[in-house]
Amino acid sequence: MAAVAGVSASDAVNASKANVPAKPKTILVLGDSLSAEYGLKRGSGWVALLEQKLQTEKIAAAVVNASISGDTTSGGRSRLAALLAQHQPSHVIIELGANDALRGLALQLSQDNLNQMTNMAQKAGARVLLIGMQVPPNYGRDYNARFAAMFADVAKAHKVALVPFLLKGVADVPDSTRLFQADRIHPREEAHPAILGNVWPELRKLLK
Repeated sequence: MAAVAGVSASDAVNASKANVPAKPKTILVLGDSLSAEYGLKRGSGWVALLEQKLQTEKIAAAVVNASISGDTTSGGRSRLAALLAQHQPSHVIIELGANDALRGLALQLSQDNLNQMTNMAQKAGARVLLIGMQVPPNYGRDYNARFAAMFADVAKAHKVALVPFLLKGVADVPDSTRLFQADRIHPREEAHPAILGNVWPELRKLLK
């Protein structure tokens, strides 16, 4: 490359690189009914609110919501490879595990699946945000503690970001039933801004 007068060849290369637009980010959300707008009108769940937030913050990123109501960590693991190949996400949000507990699946199986999904996403070049959950008190103190620790252990092992509890400020507040649908499992529409409020601070760090 011939240098322009007063400009070195390296400066010219750097300038040309600076003019190349950054590749748009793609955020893949792999979740269950808590992310799939179960019982809500379309566009009112936290994932839809995330899309609006990205626009407000002027962050160029597309959101692919691959969440399925009732999905488990095993289901997410079986689907993830194809989703990574199809969408080539820059970021992957894994929000799975609650249905494993509801079905009484072994915690070790759930943890192995979370480990595998995190590893798959990282190998595909994506940054991972793991979403933790908690279970109702009737599961017992020991199970509750081990279930919550599972997400922290996976995040630590892979050095990925973690939201400790997706429903913080929703399920753990006085008179929380007012924020849930009749099944007392799925949050109402008015709870979803708070859910996004739990996710956004950690995701924003990864998007910078």
